[in-house]
Amino acid sequence: MPSSKNQNSVTTFKTVIFTLLALIAFAANSVICRAALKEKLIDPGAFTVIRLISGAAVLLLLVYFRHFKKNTKRSKGSWLSAFMLFIYAAAFSFAYVSIDTATGALIVFGAVQITMITYALFKGYKMQVLEWIGMFLAFLGFAYLMLPGAQAPPLLGAMIMTISGIGWGMYSILGKKSENPLEDTAYNFLRSIPFLLFILYFLIHEQNYAAEGILLALLSGIVTSGLGYTIWYMALRGLTTIQASVVQLSVPVLAGIGGFLFLNEMISLRLWVSALLILGGILLLNIKRRKST
Repeated sequence: MPSSKNQNSVTTFKTVIFTLLALIAFAANSVICRAALKEKLIDPGAFTVIRLISGAAVLLLLVYFRHFKKNTKRSKGSWLSAFMLFIYAAAFSFAYVSIDTATGALIVFGAVQITMITYALFKGYKMQVLEWIGMFLAFLGFAYLMLPGAQAPPLLGAMIMTISGIGWGMYSILGKKSENPLEDTAYNFLRSIPFLLFILYFLIHEQNYAAEGILLALLSGIVTSGLGYTIWYMALRGLTTIQASVVQLSVPVLAGIGGFLFLNEMISLRLWVSALLILGGILLLNIKRRKST
């Protein structure tokens, strides 16, 4: 039988891989959403509706085949998680009408950090020295990227994106309790559909659906949201609340690179310096972590 040390090493390796894939999916969501809305290929409401419904359809199909092949423990997600998912996705789309890729990612994941760290400290979490240093470096990189010099985002768009970040922060906190990531994600997407009726009501009077915009919404729903969030739930089982919070600070950097590569948005030395600080802080945060919350 494999030793306990080997099992822990395999578990840690899986957590690292799942976390990396999830962070790439998060950054891709920013790039895809901004690409669709920047060129007005689709309305933000329609993007949200297609994103969540397509994600639900594919995930439920995967759940069906999983149970068809193997009898596994059933899980149905929760209405609270579904509502937080809806808040995140809807606010995310409407904010990206006026905010560029990197700025939007910075705001949303900045709000995520505040939400998750506030929750962890409220629950009595005590950070170790390396975690304090790692978090300081990560936030220093985050703050450096936000210093004057970059174009300030529109106030309304920034406020809406902040709400999106709070929603995602709560969704991540709730996800730590998940014992069946695939099913929980699938049913969270399914449960979010009733909330979409509010958006559909407003869409009756405004329809702007280019084929490319619909395809981008489907890509976001099926791949970077549905499958990406399932992987994130898997990663959360091996991360502390603080770790889950701070690793997401790398998403704005990844999103900024994606915006440069695919949307011709500017990239600067500031972004690279921030990336070194943020990723260095994340590395320190994860060294010799023995206790989880």
